[in-house]
Amino acid sequence: MHTDGMKIRIDLDTKIFIRFGLVALAFVLAIFLVIKARQPLTLVGISLFLALALNPPVSYIAHHLPQKSRIGGTALSYLLVITILGTMLFLVVPPVIEQSSKFAQTVPQIIDQVSSQRHMVNDFVKRYGLEEQLNSSIESAKNQASSVANGIGTTLVNGVASVFNGALTTIFVLVLTFLMLIEGPLWMDRIWGLYQDPARLKRHKQVVYKMYKVVVGYVNGQMLVALIAASGTLLTILLLSMFFSLPSNLALPLATIVFFTGLIPMVGATIGAILIALVLLLNNTTAAIIFLVYFIIYQQIENNFISPAIQSKKVELSALSVLVAILIGVELFGLLGGLISIPLAGCIRVLMVDYLEHAKKEREEVSEKNPVAKIAAKLKS
Repeated sequence: MHTDGMKIRIDLDTKIFIRFGLVALAFVLAIFLVIKARQPLTLVGISLFLALALNPPVSYIAHHLPQKSRIGGTALSYLLVITILGTMLFLVVPPVIEQSSKFAQTVPQIIDQVSSQRHMVNDFVKRYGLEEQLNSSIESAKNQASSVANGIGTTLVNGVASVFNGALTTIFVLVLTFLMLIEGPLWMDRIWGLYQDPARLKRHKQVVYKMYKVVVGYVNGQMLVALIAASGTLLTILLLSMFFSLPSNLALPLATIVFFTGLIPMVGATIGAILIALVLLLNNTTAAIIFLVYFIIYQQIENNFISPAIQSKKVELSALSVLVAILIGVELFGLLGGLISIPLAGCIRVLMVDYLEHAKKEREEVSEKNPVAKIAAKLKS
């Protein structure tokens, strides 16, 4: 009996060991496949994220159409987004062109100023005997310029190829998002139709709906954060235009730039601030420096207080969890990681809460069915 029991125990341990090895092997294989296919999976993930974000307006528009057409609702939503983007470009592009032409007009003046001061440089060089060092520096600069000139063709070709690939990728993401918005509800109905247990179906539907709310809440929260950054930029530039030689018509286009770049967590608003500082630098150096100082202070407030506070309410995470999720996401996956880290952390929280609640419920049901445990619970109470 003891020997048979020992054999059974050994066989059971062997099965557990084999099962654990197969699970570990499957896990390593899954990680390898994800790494190999990370680029297409990234595009699919971005498309899924956009589809979840656009689903509320698409569902609302489709619900109010005569035949409740999902295709019509998606097309109208795309048309609305393109119209908004076109309006923003119409506001942004003319001031940028104006500033570029202004910069082109100031370049000859800068050259004239440098040329007028050339004799001072020559006198300084002759006085201290720096002709040889100056000539060697000029020769070195010419050689470097030749190298740069030889590489301009390759750089231009690579730049054009990058722009072309970026355009194709954008089109692919938009088409994939369009198809997800149209076919998403059909696929979800097919998945729910595979369930045989009504209780499990209800539970999983609730989990998916909560995860969907997390993603939508994150998008709305990030838009609110970007709107706050854009509003601060608008007010700051308007104030600077009152004290410095800045055209006030720059305020709205530059605030629009901050809004769109601010949709990227942590670093987006900084990118927008650098672009704005360059534009302001063409008009007034002091105003550009003041704006940079303002935005450095604002960026610290946004990253540590505004964004965590807003997103913690939208995705039901603590401010500390939001900040830690962003830092880990940026460290692991760069800019894309910073973009998806908060909704991903919110979805993981939903899964963990559901698992813990379900496990607790199962333990309570088992204890209720076990009379000994029930008596022990009564004695304990």
